[in-house]
Amino acid sequence: MLVATDLSRRFGGFLAVNRVSFEVREGEIVGLIGPNGSGKSTTFNLIAGALRPTAGSIRFRGEDITSLPAHQICHRGIARTFQIPRPFHKLSLIENVMLAAYYGEAGRIGREEAHRRAEEALDLVGLPSRTTARLGAAALKKLELARALATRPKLLLADESLGGHLDTAEMERAADLLARIRSRMGITIVWVEHIMGVLMRVVERVIVLDHGEKIFDGLPGQAARDARVAEVYLGRPT
Repeated sequence: MLVATDLSRRFGGFLAVNRVSFEVREGEIVGLIGPNGSGKSTTFNLIAGALRPTAGSIRFRGEDITSLPAHQICHRGIARTFQIPRPFHKLSLIENVMLAAYYGEAGRIGREEAHRRAEEALDLVGLPSRTTARLGAAALKKLELARALATRPKLLLADESLGGHLDTAEMERAADLLARIRSRMGITIVWVEHIMGVLMRVVERVIVLDHGEKIFDGLPGQAARDARVAEVYLGRPT
């Protein structure tokens, strides 16, 4: 479904992503992991069109999308969430998600269909479509996810969209939610998350970045036994 080839992104003299290549097969849940500053979010930004690669290419379902702007990439079926949710606070929950539904279809659907899709997305993530209560951290993350789902993506880039300030029990429920989304909607998912125990239980494959370079691509069990991955997370043995 997705093929990234020799992706690089330079910010001045800093090379944030350095010749990273990987593939994502249709129907997978893939974990993209690494320490802070390893290039995970930058890689997501390159795929989603928020940034353009300094070098390399990205193909989605056979089409070269390397130079496309973010809105065109969204219309082709790639949605992403952000680490820090930024809803439109003057809009209701349902209006927030309806706006995403309109955007994902480039305005080709009417109000009734947008409303139906928004209710479906909110129901899937477990949020009421009508509430006046102030949303906590977990609910804001769910709203961010619902907005992404309302665009009807084929590929979801989940950037710590379920982590952050969630406790362990909430993270377990969030991981189950991602698995349910894949099962019910048939969406391929690439998930960035720092809580390794939960992520490893859900994903089928793990890609590990360190200092902008890919150091591992394989099964979760293999990653746990890989010496370089262990060094990145646990430090060099003395």
